Amino acid sequence: MNTLKKMIVLSGLLSVLCAIPTMAQITTRVTFDTPFAFYAGNAKMPAGSYTVSQPDIDDNLLLIEDADGSHSVYVEYVVTSSDTPHAQSDVTFNKYGKADFLSLIWIKGHDSGMQILPTKAERNAAKAAAAEKHSLSANNAGEAN
Repeated sequence: MNTLKKMIVLSGLLSVLCAIPTMAQITTRVTFDTPFAFYAGNAKMPAGSYTVSQPDIDDNLLLIEDADGSHSVYVEYVVTSSDTPHAQSDVTFNKYGKADFLSLIWIKGHDSGMQILPTKAERNAAKAAAAEKHSLSANNAGEAN
């Protein structure tokens, strides 16, 4: 009987641990338009229309790709959370001098977001100047502008 209780508790714990990574996943695509060039990971992306997706739900990797597929990059993220669900989908950038770095993606209705891990270039920029944060509206696939 004692073994059965341990198995039930272990199964419950594994269920909870498996559910935690799903809290900040993109189940649909997120799109946004930017009038400025920015860095995503180690890639410099030109101004334009972008789609963010998560090709493998088991990995903390996002694919950021421009509308015509000529520029794309994978970036790593960690889950971040807020006290309340986000009212709208948006993307946040850290600006250091003239360089913008993709920093955070929030999805409408979720209280967790995806914090893009800073690259060495961004960490160096952060040592030289404080970040000016700014955001752009984004849309989930199928959502009206």
